[in-house]
Amino acid sequence: MPKAQGSVTETGPAAAAAEPDTKKADPRESSLFVGSTEKTFQILHAFDGPHRQMPLSEIAKAANLDRSAAQRLVYTLEVLGYLRRVHGTRNYALTPKLLQFSYNYLRANELIEKAFPYLLDISRSVGETTNLQELDGAEIVFVARFPGKHLVNIEFMVGSRLPAYYTASGTAILSRLSEEEREDILARTDLRPLTPFTVCDPDRLRARVREAGEKGYALLINETVMGDISVGAAITDEHGRAVAGLSISVPATRWTPEQVERELARHVQVAAASISVHKFGSYSR
Repeated sequence: MPKAQGSVTETGPAAAAAEPDTKKADPRESSLFVGSTEKTFQILHAFDGPHRQMPLSEIAKAANLDRSAAQRLVYTLEVLGYLRRVHGTRNYALTPKLLQFSYNYLRANELIEKAFPYLLDISRSVGETTNLQELDGAEIVFVARFPGKHLVNIEFMVGSRLPAYYTASGTAILSRLSEEEREDILARTDLRPLTPFTVCDPDRLRARVREAGEKGYALLINETVMGDISVGAAITDEHGRAVAGLSISVPATRWTPEQVERELARHVQVAAASISVHKFGSYSR
């Protein structure tokens, strides 16, 4: 009997073989991936939390390692000088030797070098805190900071991290990325509030990013710290893609949002554009 004409849906192994495998391979499964190196960084990241020093048992728990593996790694890091035993206790703490990595990064970063004069000039002329931040995953990282006369939060320093969607500079950076990139970062963002005024609704966050793209800057109030108003703009490459963000943070006791928008927004826009031109000669707005 002849086969009926029309579309035929194949099933079974042949159909499965015909379909391309769209699943991404886990890079950790590669023969090039060194698991023991990952575990070493898990030990160091155990100190990311609020505890400045911890006994071996707590380090193992925070690093999600068994005690035996943690003990060997802690001992190795102690011998190499990256961990130290706190005198008179069973606790361990990080050592200043780790700062060598930060110093090497800051020294090698040309963007930071180019941005420094602009950050310093703004800080001196308006008397407020200026920041340079880079995007790392779903967070922004402070890579330079000039505290003003009226510092809002002394806990933020070089190396501090915040969700990109919760910051003025992060919002400005996101506004210069593709829709796909923004959605990926939003999906990886921990949408828990940092203050009673933190915007956590995804639709409102998307709208805020679009508004920043239209204005050329972002203005946020009380999002990460109570009493803080921040305005930020993106630093871009020659293709208009954001590579960093520049922001000014001011206390709400001295400034209103309207004043910040009227008097400070232009400072971050001009500085961000100048740094973009300085670092990327072919950049044009």
